[in-house]
Amino acid sequence: MSAAIERLPKLVNDNEALLRRGRYLTTDIMIEIEAQPYYISIDRGRISALQRGPIVMKSWSLAVRGSEDAWRKFWEPYPPPHFHDIFALVKQGAFRIDGDYQPLITNLLYFKELLAAPRALQ
Repeated sequence: MSAAIERLPKLVNDNEALLRRGRYLTTDIMIEIEAQPYYISIDRGRISALQRGPIVMKSWSLAVRGSEDAWRKFWEPYPPPHFHDIFALVKQGAFRIDGDYQPLITNLLYFKELLAAPRALQ
């Protein structure tokens, strides 16, 4: 799982359409797989930093948390029903989204594509 996350900057930064979609977004987010947090800094749609945690007192504006099994299914090239979308996973209790929803909602397609980017690794 950590290999997929660590390849996220290249997957996102090499995707011109995704960078264009996120060109107005600058924020810090956290992705948590089980109890392992990953901190991602986004600068105008580009991932400028990725750090494996935990890091004491590291701030973030938005967190997406889930079990390893849920992330693994979500990242399959063709996810099974109810694992295809972050909101479907939240609805069934497999994911939790915390923090400031404003950047998520105003850049919804960007975040959905960013979080699903590791599907290309399969």
